[in-house]
Amino acid sequence: MALGGDRNVHVDRDEVIGEFSRYLRLERDLSPHTVRAYLTDVGSLLDYMDGELEGLDIAVLRAWLAEQHGAGKARATLARRTACARTFTAYCHRRGWLPIDPGLLLGSAKAPRALPAVLDQQQAQAVLDAPSGDGEPKELRDQALLELLYATGVRVSELCSLDVDDVDRDRNVIRVMGKGRKERSVPFGLPALRALDRWCIHGRPLWVRAQSGPALFLGVRGGRIDAGTVRRVVHARLAQVEGAPDMGPHGLRHSAATHLLEGGADLRSVQELLGHASLNTTQIYTHVSIERLRAAYRQAHPRA
Repeated sequence: MALGGDRNVHVDRDEVIGEFSRYLRLERDLSPHTVRAYLTDVGSLLDYMDGELEGLDIAVLRAWLAEQHGAGKARATLARRTACARTFTAYCHRRGWLPIDPGLLLGSAKAPRALPAVLDQQQAQAVLDAPSGDGEPKELRDQALLELLYATGVRVSELCSLDVDDVDRDRNVIRVMGKGRKERSVPFGLPALRALDRWCIHGRPLWVRAQSGPALFLGVRGGRIDAGTVRRVVHARLAQVEGAPDMGPHGLRHSAATHLLEGGADLRSVQELLGHASLNTTQIYTHVSIERLRAAYRQAHPRA
């Protein structure tokens, strides 16, 4: 690639993508999922430019995004590609591959903020009180992880990463490593503690193997539990409760946040518990509560 400026800089396409990948992983510490998505986006942009960075300016960026829009890409995808383009051009400018950063002139495309589906408090109670079998290790594990997901609102990746020593039974908190390797402590209640104790005393020892390590939750073969298994557990338990929406672990996170706010918790406390970097992300749950209130009003008030 021949790049403009005071002098031409020749950069190979594979070198650009490889260096950008290392930047995203090592310096930005983005998740593997986000890295893969960003590299796909950069590949699309480079394909649009026939593999050349030379001539990349704001007009090219806007034309590329317009083509994506015309191809029917979802607003969420366009928002991510806009964010990726801005990150990519800033990186290329810092490396000297672009004489200026055209991404600075690119507006932010915002994805629609759809209100998440949540359980009401009676449904959540029914999910956690649903028959859980005869005390086999799988049933003890499933009950413990369901209780902990709802009690803490942690992400499924955070739950799977928990080690035995991350549970502080004296203070009833778990130590969670969240996005961006930011650590936080999240409290939980007595039902979750009892379920964890039953799993750790009567269930986990029967599944422990050499490869188990310190993992809190295990799969049937003794390895650390994976997100797919947790999702299957949540879907199966919700299917036992009549009227409960079908959702995964993130639905329990949404439900926990909504119920905290309905119970009087302040927004910043919920932000801290959930590990949100921005208060704007947490504010969606206030809209969920308002919509639920409106629905109840329309159903119950004679002059609604």
